[in-house]
Amino acid sequence: MRVYILSRNKNLYSTKRLVEAGEQRGWEIRVIDYLKCTIEIFKGELHINYLGEQLPVPDAIIPRIGASRTFFGTAMVRQFEMMDVFTVTGSLAIKRSRDKLRSLQIFSKHGIDMPKTVFASNKSSSKDVLALSGGAPLVLKILEGTQGVGVVLVDSDKAAKSVLDAFYGMNVNLLVQEFIKEAGGADIRALVVDGEVVGAMKRQGAEGDFRSNLHQGGTATSYKLNRKEKSTALAAAKAMGLGVCGVDMIPSSRGPLVMEVNSSPGLEGIEKSTGIDIAGKIMDYIDKNVIKKTNESPKKRRLKKDNIGA
Repeated sequence: MRVYILSRNKNLYSTKRLVEAGEQRGWEIRVIDYLKCTIEIFKGELHINYLGEQLPVPDAIIPRIGASRTFFGTAMVRQFEMMDVFTVTGSLAIKRSRDKLRSLQIFSKHGIDMPKTVFASNKSSSKDVLALSGGAPLVLKILEGTQGVGVVLVDSDKAAKSVLDAFYGMNVNLLVQEFIKEAGGADIRALVVDGEVVGAMKRQGAEGDFRSNLHQGGTATSYKLNRKEKSTALAAAKAMGLGVCGVDMIPSSRGPLVMEVNSSPGLEGIEKSTGIDIAGKIMDYIDKNVIKKTNESPKKRRLKKDNIGA
């Protein structure tokens, strides 16, 4: 089995664990910096070159695409898809997950609960946005923000209007969401692989910080999902079309609310807090699907390839 991990840094915990899990199975594992790849497209021919050499076609890829490189990274994933290579996360699903607004629209369509959200252009009145949002306290999120950066809690309508006016003045795309006070700065991440929750952790924000991101000083502990949390996580992963993902939920008085679905979830926090070999679960997913793909008829594989979004 030949597997490429599309990652810009081979020394990251997640990348190293995936390499280790694959090598334990005797597979050929290679870390590929996708920004150093070039694509060749001819009539009836698709190739990927890396550091001046044409890459042999792998059996599978594991995309670890950075948020700031989504366009180029998903183009590379799509090229592999067109070459009939199995990918742990598809190019379209990655693009959906990176668009916070699009993700929320998908959740709504599939009946998945989330914090009430308002999105408006800078031509809209801040007063109207606040009225639709239900008033302070509110959470303001920059659409392009990641790992808790660009997230602001405002505790009064006056403060909210000032922040809204400032962001709109900079032509920043902004989501305005209800603040879930009862969560107490905590959220839950469920790791989904192949339609199953393989591990979950509770993340608690640093003292005085409502954000629970580990990159912002939060802590993680193992967590046992209840039935509703588990079904919500699985529904969110399915709605986004992701075989491997981290589903972030926040507890509320009306049940779990989905915040977002991460298509390249970090493995360090959840593996260390739960003791579960998540990297191994991902390799099991690859093994199962590569075997399944080799047993498919050539006609069925062509049909699947034709249905890959451009």
